[in-house]
Amino acid sequence: MSTTMEQVRSWQGPALFSYGFRPFFLASAIWAVVIMLLWIPLISGHIELPVAFGPVSWHAHEFLFGYLNAVVAGFLLTAIPNWTGRMPIVGKPLILLFSLWVIGRVAILFGAYLPAGLIVVLDISMPLMLAAACLREIMAGKNWRNLIVLALMALLIIANLLFHWEAWSGGYAANGYGMRLGISTMVLMVGLIGGRIIPSFTRNWLVKQGSKDLPVGPMQKFDKLSLLFLLAGLLIWTALEDHWLAGVALVIAGGLHFARLARWKGQYTFKEPLVLVLHVAYLFVPTGLLLLGFAILLPDLFDVTGSQHLLMAGVMGMMTLAVMTRATLGHTGQDLKASKGTTFLYCAMTLSILLRFTAGQMPEISARLYDVSALAWILAFVVYLVTFGPLLVRKR
Repeated sequence: MSTTMEQVRSWQGPALFSYGFRPFFLASAIWAVVIMLLWIPLISGHIELPVAFGPVSWHAHEFLFGYLNAVVAGFLLTAIPNWTGRMPIVGKPLILLFSLWVIGRVAILFGAYLPAGLIVVLDISMPLMLAAACLREIMAGKNWRNLIVLALMALLIIANLLFHWEAWSGGYAANGYGMRLGISTMVLMVGLIGGRIIPSFTRNWLVKQGSKDLPVGPMQKFDKLSLLFLLAGLLIWTALEDHWLAGVALVIAGGLHFARLARWKGQYTFKEPLVLVLHVAYLFVPTGLLLLGFAILLPDLFDVTGSQHLLMAGVMGMMTLAVMTRATLGHTGQDLKASKGTTFLYCAMTLSILLRFTAGQMPEISARLYDVSALAWILAFVVYLVTFGPLLVRKR
């Protein structure tokens, strides 16, 4: 039987479709730029788009269920062959998956011209097919411990369907159950997968540096406890939104995940931004949970929307960029070392997140902060495309 790399090399078509991370990481970065470029004039009233939802709901949907689904697809199509020891999806099946994702984005963007049912089918076709492919590989490889990842994918699909239902029922989907379930699922994904890769990658790097102060191994009892409280807190928030019980549960979960992050020794990784950024990205999990919890309990002191964006833009934006940069370098045969451009895009993303949160606390200058935050977001992904785009489209 051929090895994974032999299977990849046997593909005679464009290098872009020789591995799952290539088309999906490239397209997700392009889409992250396009959404924000359209969002700025859309929200200011300078343009109108024939989108399937209202402007804010479209913006929220396309980041959470458009952009994120592409990054998840790129990650899983690359990681599952390593988990199961089976062949990766390359060539025509990969092209089909990617095409379905593109069709979904077009359907949402021009949704005013399409029936609601057709939009739903086109939007969820790729994640459904991806989930089916992942289930097949996990079962064939008897990699049962990763069924939890498949369960989270199913939750993301359910959240997307719920978002559609709320939007077409006349509700404000950007602040509905589907949106909260989607955000909760994304944070749980980061908590689970980040809890595996961050201490492992950190340990590997620190060992090479000769350090004796190493992080604890992944998935210790404390990790499982903190994930259990995270699950409980997010479920309560999804169901009850601004109830005081949700605020208390989020604060407890946030405190536990601060402690969890401290066990991974990120303070010793400042010499390598490629490792440090994983800790910075995860830092937005407890920070976002705590501030969202406090915003629910003390609404006069904290802005709920700004705090929620620490989870959306902070956790999702920073962690996906951290994973995309590292995976692109590793799977294209480059040294696992951050260049100046890579470090710059991490800084741009951090600036975007912090400005977006600050805008919610300072309404008198919020419009300017929103604009600068959006520009910093665009800059981060443009630098990714310039720096890593060539690696994604040419052979290893």
